[in-house]
Amino acid sequence: MGENIGAAARAMMNFGLCELVVVNPRDGWPNERAEAMASGAAVILENARLAADSKSGLGGFSFALAMTARPRESLLPVMTPREAAQAFKTRIDRGEKCAIILGPERAGLSNDDVNRADGVVSIPVNPAFASLNVAQALVVMAYEWAVAAGLSSPPSDLDLAPQASKGQFEGFIGQLFDALGEAEYFYPPEKRDAMQRKIKTAFVRAGLTEGEVRTLRGVVKALGRRGGNSDDNR
Repeated sequence: MGENIGAAARAMMNFGLCELVVVNPRDGWPNERAEAMASGAAVILENARLAADSKSGLGGFSFALAMTARPRESLLPVMTPREAAQAFKTRIDRGEKCAIILGPERAGLSNDDVNRADGVVSIPVNPAFASLNVAQALVVMAYEWAVAAGLSSPPSDLDLAPQASKGQFEGFIGQLFDALGEAEYFYPPEKRDAMQRKIKTAFVRAGLTEGEVRTLRGVVKALGRRGGNSDDNR
């Protein structure tokens, strides 16, 4: 559910985790409900990577642990969140890239998903009521990670939103100037260069991220479609 993904993004932001891979989301992507639930952590969703399945989603990671409360026939080692956090710390300190795998709240992770992990994380909860939603499970794991990493508090200046590359930025500016030209915004024509410089400088100062550039390009495209369909083209 989009709400679960958004809540998970909030939990990530709370404890300084910034890379999210969304695997085959049920309700499509991007998702408005996820964005609403994420609140101030929307930047994590903007930079999330979409994957068709867990195999491709885990392609860039060397070590992964699956969080699940369901009994399995798998012979994978079972760890508490604290043990898992220490395992992550050891590997990350030597340059490895690690992942926590969480699945749909109702069905949990499939056997195939679990078997792609290097181990299972099991939270000691009431056996008569063992169900935790995705964000709750992630909060427990993320907290233990913060403790293992020795963080008194997560850094506030995480590089969550990489700035757009020069190519991405120039692509947006070119699209914007083309649209403004079609709308006859640059008047009188002899002031076009000066007007473009002012507009470009304003966006340069904004330090646009990759996600913001994508959003703005979508806005320009949508306005162009609307203008082209208008009877008086105003």
